[in-house]
Amino acid sequence: MICLEGSLAAWTTANFCDVLKEELKQLSIDQLPLQKTISQGSYVLDEPISVLNVNAEEEGETIRVRAGIFFQTVIAGCNCADDPTPVEKINEYCEILLYIDKKTASTSIGLIS
Repeated sequence: MICLEGSLAAWTTANFCDVLKEELKQLSIDQLPLQKTISQGSYVLDEPISVLNVNAEEEGETIRVRAGIFFQTVIAGCNCADDPTPVEKINEYCEILLYIDKKTASTSIGLIS
């Protein structure tokens, strides 16, 4: 389970978006559902992400956050000497929904299609 304690602590402050962005950047690629959103590459690179377009609101006992994520992928080939697949990084984008519990900071992440 992901815990965004800093974001919860910053919820009512002007720094909320900045704190949330930094906490999301600290998550491992495996903790985000990026692989499910690939449209051009075939494998998500373990590279830093960029977070933007944060929109947050309270919904009862949770904070609902919509955020855009820029990340990089590659088209994974066999790495053979004669493999014609280019190994160039591809920029991709997806939007996620975060539900932060206001009591525990436990956070679930979903995709926006």
